[in-house]
Amino acid sequence: MAEHHRALVVILILAAFTFFFARRATQPLISTEQFKRWRNAWFGVTLIVFLAGNFWVYVVLSALLLLYLGKREQNPFALFLVVLFAVPRFSDNIPGFGLVNFLFAVDYVTVLSLAVLLPAFLKLRKQADTVPFLRYWPDKLLLAYLVLDVVLLMRDTTFTDAMRGGLANFTDVFLPYYVASRGIKNLQQLKEALVAFIIAGVLAGVIAMFEYAKFWLLYSELTNSMGIHWSMGSYLGRGDSLRALASLGQPIALGYIMVVTLGCYFFLAKYIQNRFLRLLGWALILGGLFAPLSRGPWVGAAILVIFYVLISPKATKRLTYLALATLLVIPLLSSFPVGQKVINMLPFIGKTDTENVDYRVKLLDNAYIVFNRYPFFGSTKYRDELADLGMLQGEGIVDVVNTYLDVVLEYGLIGLILYISFFSIVLTSIYKGIKKADDKRSELHLVGRVLLATLVAILLTITTVSSILIIPVVYWAFAGLGIAFSQLKKVQSAAEVTTHTHEVLPTYRLATKT
Repeated sequence: MAEHHRALVVILILAAFTFFFARRATQPLISTEQFKRWRNAWFGVTLIVFLAGNFWVYVVLSALLLLYLGKREQNPFALFLVVLFAVPRFSDNIPGFGLVNFLFAVDYVTVLSLAVLLPAFLKLRKQADTVPFLRYWPDKLLLAYLVLDVVLLMRDTTFTDAMRGGLANFTDVFLPYYVASRGIKNLQQLKEALVAFIIAGVLAGVIAMFEYAKFWLLYSELTNSMGIHWSMGSYLGRGDSLRALASLGQPIALGYIMVVTLGCYFFLAKYIQNRFLRLLGWALILGGLFAPLSRGPWVGAAILVIFYVLISPKATKRLTYLALATLLVIPLLSSFPVGQKVINMLPFIGKTDTENVDYRVKLLDNAYIVFNRYPFFGSTKYRDELADLGMLQGEGIVDVVNTYLDVVLEYGLIGLILYISFFSIVLTSIYKGIKKADDKRSELHLVGRVLLATLVAILLTITTVSSILIIPVVYWAFAGLGIAFSQLKKVQSAAEVTTHTHEVLPTYRLATKT
């Protein structure tokens, strides 16, 4: 049996285990029919990618399956989230048939966005209750940022390349943001989206723990089976351990989505009555966060927990408990081999891969030099200039391990101002939405706290990584969810937004069956 087929068997077993417990944990929030659609979609695209044997066969079959399921899904954005990490983001080019080198690159996110989100976008535009694009300030800032991206691309490349960049912006940025901000029209749909992301994240976490334990990357042979090249997805170590990837392609990308999953789970955990299931959820998420051995996401997770506690009721009491728990856990960690390994990997404390920290410090110094050359609109050649300043890594690349640094070097101060202003207004909108929920024990208040803390953690975590692979898709999508949340007060009845969480849990109505 080929290695990728053996890997498929393992993935199916791990996924079956995860979905078995996920069905029981999400019972109060998701109908059986909807859960089955999500499960079947995940299994379907996984089977296709492992069995297709050809990239374009996989693309066509996946698109047909996702189109079919998307038409039957009442919450297409939740479907998009639940299968977002099912397949690695490797790509191939559609040939140009002699007219150009190639038309554009196709990857899993391209297929998923066009098959699920594009039909939802076209449908939403026709609905009378859909708020037009550009009505909100974040819409305007996002459009300005995307236009700036395409215009600045034309400085050093062809018009065709700029158009390819525009298509990528449409599938990776605009569609996730638009369908999230316009397609989520009530609290139930927003809760479904959070649950969908949790399921997707926990699946990735379970697979990652297996990879870490068995020193086997389950998706590593897929590209060979399809005859395509992918620069990601390689075996990487830290100390004497393998850094797990699951389908995410890079350890830090996996760690990043586990941080987001952790934030969303603060919401779902409130609804899980069974203590074993609730603790199992925490264990799987924390295990998935540990497996990639990425320190930036660990810091992001710590900030997430602290910030969530700070904006929760009885913050002082909970912070005290958190501080005491931390004081007890640290000595306990140091008494176990795994705990000692974790401590030894912490930035500025441990001694494992300290050169990575040194690289980041040196990067800031050299990036400042390059920034001063093109302060207002940046340069597309900034990586070459950083390479000339000695920033090449062992892999022969310049890794700008900071999204904000990436933005300011490529788009200058103008681009960075648009980028930061967009997220600042989204955060402010979520905060105002929380304030509108007068009862701090209501579902609306809980969802708002989760979104606010998660987005804050995302924006801090991306200071440790450039926006590669799935990373930007997730933060644009959650920005859209933030806008959707900020508008919920206008469409929710007073009864829905003032219901106490402890009153809802035993009698909460399941999602409408279809």
